[in-house]
Formats: sequence, C-alpha cells, structure tokens
Amino acid sequence: MSADVWLPLPPDDVEGLPEGLRYLFWDGGEDGDQPFPGDPANCAVYVVPYMTPWSVRVRPLERLTNVRLVQTLTAGVDDITAALSSIVPGVRLCNARGVHETSTAELALTLTLSALRGIPGFVRAQRQERWESGFHPSLADKNVLIVGYGAIGAAIEDRLAPFEVARVARVAHSRRTTERGPVHPIADVLSLLPDADVVILSTPLTEATRGLVDARFLARMKDGALLVNVARGPVVDTEALVAALGTGRISAALDVTDPEPLPPGHPLWQAPGVLISPHVGGPSSAFLPRAKRLLVDQLTRFVNQEPLRNVVLTTGANGQ
Repeated sequence: MSADVWLPLPPDDVEGLPEGLRYLFWDGGEDGDQPFPGDPANCAVYVVPYMTPWSVRVRPLERLTNVRLVQTLTAGVDDITAALSSIVPGVRLCNARGVHETSTAELALTLTLSALRGIPGFVRAQRQERWESGFHPSLADKNVLIVGYGAIGAAIEDRLAPFEVARVARVAHSRRTTERGPVHPIADVLSLLPDADVVILSTPLTEATRGLVDARFLARMKDGALLVNVARGPVVDTEALVAALGTGRISAALDVTDPEPLPPGHPLWQAPGVLISPHVGGPSSAFLPRAKRLLVDQLTRFVNQEPLRNVVLTTGANGQ
C-alpha cells in the first residue's frame, strides 16, 4: 500500500515537498464532483481543500480508512470536527495556525479604519458625484477590546500599535499574562465592554463562543462603539445584532455572518451602520506562500515521525 498525500494544490507548485510520499492533486473540482485521485484507502494525509463547500471538503472522510493526518488550510476547524464521527481513531487534525494571521489581522484593521472614518459613505457619494466632507472618528485614542487572543488576536494587536490607541484589552478562553499585558478570561468580557470603543472578535467558534455576542453583550457595549467580526458568523446572534444596529447606538463591520453567505433580502444587508465584506479575511496574496511553507514543514515532520504542528485533536481521544 502506498502512502498517498491528497493535496489541493498541484504538487509541482509546492517546492520542497519531502520524498517518501506519493502526492496526488485533489481540490474537489469546480462542481464538487471531481473523482478521487486514487484509492482513498491509500491516503495517509488529507489536506482539506480551501474555500470549497463543506460537502466537498468532508466527502472523502468516511472512506479514508488509513488516514493518519487531516490538515486544514483554515485557522478554524469547527466545520471539520463536526464531520469526524465517521473517521478512524488515532487521526490527528491540524489547523493552519501561522497561515492566516497576517491577512486576517490586516482585514480587521481595514474594517475598523473604514468603518470609523466613513469610507462606505465616501464610496456611495463618489458614485453619485457628491463631495461630502465631514467629521469622523479616528482610531487614535480609542480603547480596543480583542475577544479571542490567539495568534490572530495577537497579530491584530501588532497592527494596532502604530495607531496610537489609548488601551488594548485582551480576552481569551482562560486568564494568562503576555509581554504586552494581561489576558482576561472570557468570563470577564461583559465587565470590559463598557470601556471599549472598538470590540474586535477573533475567537474560534466553540460551544463556549457560539452566540457569545447576544442581546446582553450588545447592550453592555458603550454608545457609539464599533463591533468588528473576523471570527465566525455564529459567534454573533444575528437577530440581536440587527436589533441593536436599528437603534443607531452601535455600528458594526463584519467579514463573517450567520447565515453565510448572507442571502439577498436579509435585513442585515440594509441595517444602519453596518459594513459587510464577504469572508475575505484569509484569501489574499499572503495566503499561498504561507500555506505552502506550512505544508512542506508539516509533511517533513510527518515523514520523519517528528511532532506535528498545530494539532487540534486526535480522533478517538477525549471523546472525539
């Protein structure tokens, strides 16, 4: 039996892949019905295609009877973990930590600055050939709360540093201390909201964070505050957000929504004070070189039987 690696990138385009494995290209195809590139029973490493429908990404899983590693090219793996019940025990699921921090943090800052400085209004006025000046908030001197202080949250703070913000508060799953200051546990988030001018969500989607931003959360935000979501859509209760935006008390800039894609006619499209981008935090020119570096490093570790990077879970362990 050969040790196959299913890659969503043409193997010839990934320089430095280690020897000892057979590399097969499979990205699901344009219609999601691309034939498998080989016998699924021979697949030892499955690299999940990026930016394809969920049904395509999980389609091979139940037939990968000898797979040892499932590697995503996303930071979040909640969609894949939901489909692991059919997979064999002992498989390590690894995420793409290190790939998306740069691009997602850039977008978080882009959304924040665009929403504060009124860029959407400028674009609308330009289309109508109207010169509409005005006074808009600056990011300088603002208090920023980052909810989800992992690799992406830290990268966001890196990019906040030159903008002369007054203070950055950090929230993660549990309390800890970093070189930049304390990280508060998620249980403290409601008490931190009234001081935050900008709240940036970069937390993974878990049972603890699903619906975290509900009516109570939004009510605790200060008047005039901006909510920025580069995490996952279901972290926010969409109905509660639409209601809060309708009051004009807060504004929002969202790269992710629930539902997603946001369908035509959904009230969030026309809610006042909202800027929406179509989940483009990860896909940028920064993605591919970082993804390739991750794959080469991870597969080299796999071949050499060295500890893998970014192991999220092992199937069959801890109830998985």
